[in-house]
Order: sequence, then structure tokens, then C-alpha cells
Amino acid sequence: MMATPTVGLISECFIKPKFTSEETKEPCHLAPWDIAMLSVNYIQKGLLFSKPSAGANANDPNFMPTFLDKLKESLAITLDHFYPLAGRLVTKKEENPPSYVVFVDCNNSSPGVKFIHAAVDMTVSDILSPIYVPPVIQSFFDHDRVINHDGHTLSLLSIQVTELVDGIFVGCSINHSIVDGTSFWHFFNSWSEVFMAQLQGQNISISRPPVLKRWVPDGYDPIINLPFTHHDEFISRFEAPVLKERIFHFSSESLAELKARANAECNSNKISSFQALSALLWRSITRVRSLPDEQETSCRLAINNRTRLDPPLPENYFGNSIQTVRGVATAGELLEHDLGWAAWLLHQAVVGHTDKAVRGWLDSWFQTHFIYQLGQFFDPNSIMMGSSPRFNKYGIQFGLGKGLALRSGYAHKFDGKVSCYPGCEGGGSVDLEVCLPPNSMTALESNQEFMDAVSLFP
Repeated sequence: MMATPTVGLISECFIKPKFTSEETKEPCHLAPWDIAMLSVNYIQKGLLFSKPSAGANANDPNFMPTFLDKLKESLAITLDHFYPLAGRLVTKKEENPPSYVVFVDCNNSSPGVKFIHAAVDMTVSDILSPIYVPPVIQSFFDHDRVINHDGHTLSLLSIQVTELVDGIFVGCSINHSIVDGTSFWHFFNSWSEVFMAQLQGQNISISRPPVLKRWVPDGYDPIINLPFTHHDEFISRFEAPVLKERIFHFSSESLAELKARANAECNSNKISSFQALSALLWRSITRVRSLPDEQETSCRLAINNRTRLDPPLPENYFGNSIQTVRGVATAGELLEHDLGWAAWLLHQAVVGHTDKAVRGWLDSWFQTHFIYQLGQFFDPNSIMMGSSPRFNKYGIQFGLGKGLALRSGYAHKFDGKVSCYPGCEGGGSVDLEVCLPPNSMTALESNQEFMDAVSLFP
């Protein structure tokens, strides 16, 4: 077996916002959805690009230094709009009266955003051609195994640019107490937008300025006093089991067939292609796990609260505004019934996530102040559908053309975690990043119902 290539560090530095304003001197207080994330991992996602193979940059020895300088300059400008990302978490404790408040210190005392240049002796083909995602990709991201509370001493955002023989990987790790997936991709797209405007000599602005003010429901103090005296009371570390990771591709045609089948089977026209696809994963993974019939199993879906609140939050609300909803059934029920039955359970869970449900969750949180623990929140009998194929991920280009592939780091990987990405060719296609133990993965690859829906990569 070939030795795994080693990613070598070339340089690292810190980037601050280009300009400072009065706003950056004010603390950024966290909302319940943010605080609940303090004990889970950073979000780690990145894009693989080809190096220029033609034109003026093809053999230019200065291409990489110039490219890195442009990335740093555009990042500093982007941070003017997203300045909390350049800060650090701070906990302010007082004894009389008892007080424990976690917030983001946005002022200049922080060194800023970490920026790393690294290199590895691998080609684009070495990344894309294996059936399973090469473990070395986890080394394309900073803040490996870090949890969000570590943002007291570590950067809230870290960019790692890893140079391959014929490619460039831009990996982004952002503290999940500061952003959810919507805000993660909002920032990443804005950075690319600034880079492209700079490259083309255009007026540098961003089309979607973030709304940084955190939202809490009326009647609650926006400065949230937590019932703790020390972070050991709510922090835990999670080590994933041995997993295999594989990207499965679903064409728009395959998804349309799944959607039509699920709707026909439950005599409906309301089930979405994503609900049908999630039901297929839930049933297929449950089948290969060979669970007892009476074992309860669930399929969790990450869901955006912004549009479900009444009135809705702004589309560009920057922070966390997510929860999970789930369909629940015993393994026996799930496999006795058809795809449409499982998809309908998920559809009902989504439809039931109303303004009342969101506010009910918040009222409950203010009673308990619970913090998610990865080791307890997810169980090996269920699956979790994370990320979203709706996010604009391939619009991020940095002057290198369209990305070749999306990949993620170590964060939030466990038995039954499925991350959903748009397919590279667009058109409504979807790529699923599936994490399973080796035996379960082998069994899934032999499951005819599942593999019949999987498409060849274009």
C-alpha cells in the first residue's frame, strides 16, 4: 500500500479587516442557536480547482505568490463586512450576581483570521479518481478536531490553500457558533465576489451585505446569561469511529424518477426530490445495518429557520438559524413499507416546522440552555442529512474557473452522516458524501435499490 502523502506547511499569517470601524469595537453577542453549537466542530468545506494550464499564467513562476497575495487582499476587504470572523470568543464571568456570558470580541486585540499556504505531492486525479475519499483531504483544513469553544484561543476562521501538482484546494474552516451553512457559503461567495471584482478592476463591493445583528425573540435579553461556572460543565470531545467516505452522484433525471415514485406510492404530489432522496438513504442504510425490527431509527434533516419565522429573518442574516427535524420509525416499519411511506414521514416533519415550532424550541432552550454534544446527539441507528444542494457552492471561482469538486474535513463525521452538495454539472443534480463503517459501506454498495438510483459521474 502506498504511503499517504504528507501535507507540508509553507507559510502562515493572520489577516485583519482592511479598515476598522466603530462597529467593530462593540461585542457581538450570540443567539441561542449559536450558543447551542459551542461543543461541536467547526464547519470545514472546500473546493478543488485546476491550476492554470494555458494562457499567461500557465508557466509563470510568480503565479502562486501573486494568487496568494490577491487572496489575502480580497479576504481583508471581505472581512470589513464580516468582521466578527476576525475576532475571538470571550467568556465574561461574574460572581455577584452570578453571570456567565459568551460573546465575540471583534476589536483589534485579536490577531485576525489565520491564512495558511501548504503543499502536497498529489495530482487532481489522486483526489478524484479513488472510489473512496482519500483521508489526506482532512489535512487540507486547519482546526482539525477543534470544537467551537476553542475559538477563545484559536481563530474563528482559518483559510488553508493547499497547492497540488496540477491543482489548488481552498479549504475554509469557520466556527459553527458564528455561522451555519447558509452563512458559511454567504461568506465564501462574498470573498470570491470581491476577489473577482479586484481581478477585473471593477468597483469592489458585495452584492449581499450580511445582517450581523443577532436575533432573539421578544421578551428575552439579547445578552444571554448561562447557568454555568466553568466550560467543563458543557464541553465534550467526540472521536469518530473508523469510517469510509464515498461521494455518490444523482443526476437530475434520477432524482425526478425518485420523486415521481415516492409521490405515486403515497398518492401525493407534495414530496420533494430531496425528501425522496433522504428517504432512499434512510431505508437503504437501515437495511444494511440489519437492525432488529423493534429498533427505533430516525432520519434527521438540517432545516433553515430564517423563512419559517413570522416575520421571517432577513435572507442575509449572518449567524446560526438552524435546527433539525426528523422522521421516526422502527426498522421493521421502515423496511415493511415503501419509499413513499418513508418520504411522507419526512415531508410531515418539514411541514410541521412552523413559526410556532421554532419559537417553542427557543422557549424550551431558554429554560434549559442546553449545548449540543456530538457523542450524544447522534446515534448509530439513525442517519443525518446535512448541508444543502441549494447553496451556491460552484459559483466560487477565484479566477481559476469552476471548481472540480467539493470536499470536507474531519468535522461532524460519524456513522450515518450524509452531506448534500449540488452536482458539479448543475441542472439540479446532487452529490452525497456518505460516511459509514467499512462493512456497512460495502453492504450499501451491494444494495440494488440504492445503487439503481446512483448515476455515473459526468
